[in-house]
Amino acid sequence: MPLTPLDINQKVFSKSFRGYSEDEVNEFLEQVMKDFETLLREKKELESQLKSTTERVGHFTTIETTLQKSIVVAQEAAEEVRRNSQKEAKLIVKEAEKNADRILNESLTKARKIALEIEELKKQSKVFRNRFKMLVEAQLELINTDDWDHLMETDVDTTSLDRVTAEEV
Repeated sequence: MPLTPLDINQKVFSKSFRGYSEDEVNEFLEQVMKDFETLLREKKELESQLKSTTERVGHFTTIETTLQKSIVVAQEAAEEVRRNSQKEAKLIVKEAEKNADRILNESLTKARKIALEIEELKKQSKVFRNRFKMLVEAQLELINTDDWDHLMETDVDTTSLDRVTAEEV
């Protein structure tokens, strides 16, 4: 069992004939006791600091472990988000490709329909042009016939018409 300052202070030495000076021994013991008390106090302070430091280290170790776990969880979450984003991007691309194919097919169908309508309009235009040309040619033939010349050469006696009109009035 270690000595305490009280043990040092209460230590009694046996006296001998030619022993040490009692005052010097007492002074020395008193100095040893004070130094020993100081050392014990410092030891307690150091033990307290060590305990506090150990607790803080334990606290920081816990924080470090928690942070490491949090980092792992965050990395896993980031990886999951990345995977989900890639899946979503692939779905968006597939949907866009489907829409593009649908739009392209619709456009091709409309283009074919318009091309057929244009061809039909061209045919109708040719028919109309031919009919109109035939009509104009027929009218020209009528104008160019000798019947018109014959009509122009015929004289109408307007004097007899004047008489008839006057008698009727």
